[in-house]
Amino acid sequence: MKDFEKDYPDHTEAMGYEHGDEPQCNTSANPNFYDVMEARAARRGFMMGGLATIATGLFGASLSGKAALAQTTSSLIGFKPVPVSFDDTVVVPEGYSFQILGGTGEPISGDMPAYRPGANTGAEQEHQIGQCHDGIHFFPIEGSSEDGLLVENHEYIEPRFLHAEKEGYKGAAFDKRSVLYDADGMRDDDEVRMEIAAHGISIFRTTKQADGSWAIVADPHNRRITANTPMEIAGPVRGSAHVRTKYSPDGTMTRGTVNNCAHGVTPWNTYLAAEENWAGYFANTTEIDQKPDLPREHARYGVSTNPQGGRYGWHLAKSGADEFVRWDATAKGASATDDYRNEPNTYGWMVEVDPFDPESTPVKRTHLGRFAHEGVVFAPVVEGAPVVCYSGDDARFEYIYKFVSDDVFVPGETDGSILDRGTLYVARFNDDGSGEWLALAPGRNGLTPANGFADLADILVNTRLAADTAGATKMDRPEWGTIDPNTGEVYFALTNNSRRTQAQVDAVNPRAENNFGQIVRWNYDNGDHTKASFDWDLFVIAGNARNSALATGGSLGDDNTFACPDGLWCDDSSRLWIQTDMGDIGPDYEGPLKEFGMNMLLAADPATGEIKRFMTGPWGQECTGVVTTPDGKTMFVNFQHPGAHGSADDFAAGKYGSSFPDYNGTVPRSATVVITKDDGGVIGA
Repeated sequence: MKDFEKDYPDHTEAMGYEHGDEPQCNTSANPNFYDVMEARAARRGFMMGGLATIATGLFGASLSGKAALAQTTSSLIGFKPVPVSFDDTVVVPEGYSFQILGGTGEPISGDMPAYRPGANTGAEQEHQIGQCHDGIHFFPIEGSSEDGLLVENHEYIEPRFLHAEKEGYKGAAFDKRSVLYDADGMRDDDEVRMEIAAHGISIFRTTKQADGSWAIVADPHNRRITANTPMEIAGPVRGSAHVRTKYSPDGTMTRGTVNNCAHGVTPWNTYLAAEENWAGYFANTTEIDQKPDLPREHARYGVSTNPQGGRYGWHLAKSGADEFVRWDATAKGASATDDYRNEPNTYGWMVEVDPFDPESTPVKRTHLGRFAHEGVVFAPVVEGAPVVCYSGDDARFEYIYKFVSDDVFVPGETDGSILDRGTLYVARFNDDGSGEWLALAPGRNGLTPANGFADLADILVNTRLAADTAGATKMDRPEWGTIDPNTGEVYFALTNNSRRTQAQVDAVNPRAENNFGQIVRWNYDNGDHTKASFDWDLFVIAGNARNSALATGGSLGDDNTFACPDGLWCDDSSRLWIQTDMGDIGPDYEGPLKEFGMNMLLAADPATGEIKRFMTGPWGQECTGVVTTPDGKTMFVNFQHPGAHGSADDFAAGKYGSSFPDYNGTVPRSATVVITKDDGGVIGA
């Protein structure tokens, strides 16, 4: 599989491309995960004639050392699976009901400005729920399962739906990536302000009503954290030359968070929002000899050299206000404190937010590394032991990371500062089913000044390059991770990798473009997550009945066939919830993912291998973000970007691709779906 990384000339034309995906930035010679799979199967003496043979070579015995079990009926999964859906609706199992909560534009703070589809102002959006819901968590108030704070990320925006009723948009042809520029190539300030406000994080109180429904409650805790909210920089990068800007000459502050995908919940009950495909928000047109001159901390992450930037051209707002021009990373002044050449270096981190303190300043925790964070997941904490957490870099051929704190966990005393001191590691998956964590620290694994890494801050700002140098294993878009609270096993979704063309397929390389993805898992001796070595296998290779495989034997079928695993969450009973992101699929989609229908949520029992489809969603959406109340009787699931598959011509004709969630002819919007069991029982049981 040596040609696996061959890219398309234009990465936006590749199979499986989604809005915001960065171009391939990893040009290192490190082995990719399929090299490891190939080598491992070869060592076991298996011919690589097809995916079933790969599965035979990879799965074998389970991580516990017991022989692989045939898939059996699970006591954890008690619902009747729903079929694949091709409809613009939400489908849940028999005996379940759902409602819609917290759609884009719903007011949560200030004077609670009403949602006006496609017509709100920037000032109003700063008090309304953002767009493209993603990671979500329910923080109970005083332990309640009927009253709590919902905190959710907003990954990106679709400007055409935010501005649908405004002059210049209504009746015009706009695709999901387009924004409106005037004759001088500039943008309207208020439209940019609204787009900035639709990013970030929403925090709002929600309570169960007397009739069993859930409602948003006006509350002092409610707030919006946007792409313009002041934030503190903490950890080894704080104050370094890498993050000094005109806004913060001492390198201790920045503004905003964008492309917040998955999340994490700390053992001290705060929220961490990931910054994923942030690089495309910036433009850097610095040139030498009429050629782009990007520093490595921009080039390795895909910062755009296009004068309009990779996404929305926020730096081209007409007023030229500082809050807008900071998105231009071009070197313009005499030093870094005279411009925003370092502004991209203040992004790519995990952002800690205390939902119970509305006056607190969000903090970017730099020792967790700088990359396209999908989220972060914490190992079960042990009093008197270090804190351990994991994060995936969601781009093709990137890596999986682990952080181990220097200090130990003390209940009631430990706070987020424990994440500022420790060691960041990157994973190497060996061909014999073992793995090792490679330290990204000064003087270790080639990270020396002679090799271009001056100190720890330099390593962390250039995390990807450090991982390249250390020799990590390239993965197929590491996305959400989760940990079984009862076994300690770690699961990570590898969504897909579309960079293999059909012309490169041969008998030993059966997965052209790897359209379907897989889930990898690992564990440790004695369940000790601080150890430097681990054992791994694949829990499932996704796909249809012909090209999927389960660790327990057999393949996926009508009740559970799926592709492109993305969101993962293991509940307290060890149910593994799997969400899919097959892209912006609508009713007219033709391609390798057609048979899977709309994106979905499934439940799996890791002990038996049983998987069942629990829910499907409307046209064009991604099913992302899942959590339950502490009693497990209410589930919150996000649907992101319904209608995103709609063409520019459809938009011009007033056809928006989906009617979710209002079904009244207005633009579609992301929303949270609240699911309950009709008999009041535990979800999934």
